[in-house]
Amino acid sequence: MSDTSTIYKISIIAFTLFCSASGSACPVLECWFVQEKPGHGGGFSVPMSQEKSLMFIRTEGYSEESISEVHPPADISPSRIYYVTDPAGTFCSAPLNPPKGSVNKPKCEINPFMPHASMVSWASALTDSAQSPVYLQADWFSVATQGLDEQLTLSNIMRAPSASKEPKVILSVSSKTPVVRSRLGKLVLLDCGFWIDPSSPVHGSGFSIEWRYQFRGEGRLVLAYDGKSDRFAETSETGADIDITGLYESGNASLILEESQVRHSGTYICTVYLPHLLAQVAIDLEIVEPPSLSIYPSPLPLLVPGQVLVVQCEASGFAPHTLDLSWEFKSADGTSRSLGQGSVTGHRQASDGTFSQSSRLELDSGKLRLGRGGDITCIAKHDGGTRRASATLNVIGVSAPSIEDSMAMVAVALVLYGMIKFLSWTFSSSEGEVNLDLEGILKVK
Repeated sequence: MSDTSTIYKISIIAFTLFCSASGSACPVLECWFVQEKPGHGGGFSVPMSQEKSLMFIRTEGYSEESISEVHPPADISPSRIYYVTDPAGTFCSAPLNPPKGSVNKPKCEINPFMPHASMVSWASALTDSAQSPVYLQADWFSVATQGLDEQLTLSNIMRAPSASKEPKVILSVSSKTPVVRSRLGKLVLLDCGFWIDPSSPVHGSGFSIEWRYQFRGEGRLVLAYDGKSDRFAETSETGADIDITGLYESGNASLILEESQVRHSGTYICTVYLPHLLAQVAIDLEIVEPPSLSIYPSPLPLLVPGQVLVVQCEASGFAPHTLDLSWEFKSADGTSRSLGQGSVTGHRQASDGTFSQSSRLELDSGKLRLGRGGDITCIAKHDGGTRRASATLNVIGVSAPSIEDSMAMVAVALVLYGMIKFLSWTFSSSEGEVNLDLEGILKVK
C-alpha cells in the first residue's frame, strides 16, 4: 500500500512539473494595440492609433499570486498589459516563441472586437434570435499573429470581463501553411483549423465555414458550408472541397483543390463563423511552373564564314510570367562565354493561363568568333528553376586548321616521310648491285 502511495505521489509531482513546464513554454508576446482614434467619424480613411502592448500567456487561469509574480516593463502602459488564458495553447506554438536574444520577432496586433450577427446567408442561421446574449456583455478583442519564417498565422477572439485585463481565448483559427507553392496539375491542401472553448456558451451552437479568393482587387466565393443546417452554398467554383469528417472531429477546415491551375494563384481567406463571432486567416497560394525550352531551326544548318544564321529559343508553359532568357556558346575546346540575351519578345498567354516568350539571336561566325563551331545553349532562369536547351553548331570553310586537322597533317607527313625513306633505301640498294655487276664484267675482259 505504501509503495502504491509513493508511486501516486511521484506521479502527482511529475504531472505538476509537466504542467509548469508547459506553462513556461508559452511566450510573452509583444504586440501593437491598434484602434480608431476617438473623436473621429467614420469614412474611408479613419485615423488609427497604436500603442505597445504585452500579453502574458498561460494555458491555465491566472490568480492574484501568479499575476504578482509577473514584472512587465515600465515602458508599456499598465492598461495595455494583458494576462491571457489560452486553454488550447494556441499562442504557445514554437513559431510564436523565438529563442531568447533573437532579433526576429513574431508579428502581433490586438484590436477591439465588436460581436455582431453575420450577414452572409450561410451563417445567418447562427443568430436567428434578434436579442444579444448576456454573454456578449464583456470586453472583446481580436488578436492576429504571424509566426517566424512563415510557419504559422493565427487569429484569436478573446473575451474579458468588463474592465478586466484577463481575457480568455474563445475562438482560434490558424494555418500552418501561410504560404504555399505548387506545380501545375497537382493536388493542393490549404491548411486551416479552428478551436472553440468547450466551456463557452457558443460551443455547440453551430458554426459555418467560408473560403474566399482574392487577387488584384478581384474576389470570388470558393466554398461555403453551413454547419447548423449541414449544407453547402452554391458557388461557381469546381474542384474545391473540404473534409466534413475532419471538420467535425478535429476542427479541420482545410481547403482541397483537386488540380491546381494558374487561375488558383492568389490569396485564400478561411473564415469561421460562430454566433456573433468570427475569425479568419489568409493563405497565399502561388502556382509555379518552369518553362519548356526548344531551339529552332532544329537541327542547326551548317554555317559558312560570312553567313548570318538566325536561331530562336522558345520558352513555353511557364507561370508566373517573370523569366530571364540568355544565350551561351561553348567552343570545341570546352571554353564557354555569354552571347547576351538576344532579341526578346513580349509575353504571350495561353488559354490555360501559362505564358510563353522567345529570344532571337543572330550568329555571325566572323563577328562572334565562333571558330569551327560548338554548342549553342539557351538558358531560362525562372522561379520554378533554371532550364537549358542546347544545339550543335558546325562552321565549315574556316582557314585556320583545327587540332584534329593538325594531327591528321602530322600523321600524313610521317607516312610520306617513311615512304620516301623506303624508296630511297630501295633505290640505293639497287644501284649498288648494278655497280658490282659492271666491275665483274670489266675484270673478265
